[in-house]
Amino acid sequence: MIIKEYRITNNCTCAEYQVAQLFNVAEMSKAESGGGEGVEIKVNEPYEDEHRKGQFTHKIYHLESKVPSWIKALLPAGATKCQEKAWNAFPWCKTVITNDYMADYFSVTVESIHVDNDRGQIENAHNLSPEKLKLREVVTIDVANDPKSYYLQTFNPAKEDVSTFRSEKALRGPLQGEWAKTCDPVMTCYKLVSIEFRTWGLQWRIEDFMHNVERDLFTKFHRELFCSMDRWHGVTMEEIREMEKRTKEELVLKMATPVAAPQPSK
Repeated sequence: MIIKEYRITNNCTCAEYQVAQLFNVAEMSKAESGGGEGVEIKVNEPYEDEHRKGQFTHKIYHLESKVPSWIKALLPAGATKCQEKAWNAFPWCKTVITNDYMADYFSVTVESIHVDNDRGQIENAHNLSPEKLKLREVVTIDVANDPKSYYLQTFNPAKEDVSTFRSEKALRGPLQGEWAKTCDPVMTCYKLVSIEFRTWGLQWRIEDFMHNVERDLFTKFHRELFCSMDRWHGVTMEEIREMEKRTKEELVLKMATPVAAPQPSK
C-alpha cells in the first residue's frame, strides 16, 4: 500500500471552501458525464453515527473510455465501473472508492481534514501512528507554481490559470510567486490518500499510477475551484443542496444521451 498526504493551501476560508468544493464537484460531474459514461448519484442524504453527522453520498463512476488501455487489458468488459462512498462531516471527510470486480483487492481511501488560518505546516494533521508516519509521504501542491500538467495533461487556461484570475466579488488573486505565504484568508486541505492494489507483479505500478492520477485531479480541481470563485462566492449551503438535487436529475439525462458521432471532414 502506498500512502501519501497531499497538502493544498487555498486563498479562502474553510466555510467558503465547503461551498466551493460541493459547487465544483457538481459542475465537474456534469462536465464528465454523457453517452453512458460519467457519474451516477445513487444516494445523497444526511447521516449521523456515534462520532459525527454530515452528508453521505454513494456514486457510481462509469469510466470505460477514461481507463488506460494497459489497465483495461487486465479486466473483463464492464469492470471499469467504480463505487464511491463518501461521508462529509466537514471539516472532516472520508471517501472510499472500490471496484466490484476487484472486490477486496483494490481500494482508494481519501481522508481529508480542512484547517482554517493554516498554510500547510501541521506535521501530523491526521494523528497517524508512528508506524503509519513512516509509510506516509508528504506532497505539497502549489496550484500556482506546480507544472501546468501531470499525467492527464489537460491544463485549461480558461478555467485553471490562477496566475491571471482576479475575483471581482472577493477581490482576490491572481496567485503568483509565494502567494501561499501571504494570502488572506487562507486554509489548507490535508488529504491522506491510501491506495491498495493487491495483485502480485502489478501492485506498485498500479498504486503509483493511481497516485499520479490523484495528484493531477487535486491540482486541476483546486485550480478550477479558485478560478470559479465569482460563481460560488456568497452561495449558501441551502442553495448548494438545491443545486445538488438538480444535478442528480441532470446526470440521469446526460448519462442516457448518446454521444454524437463525429462528422466526416469535407
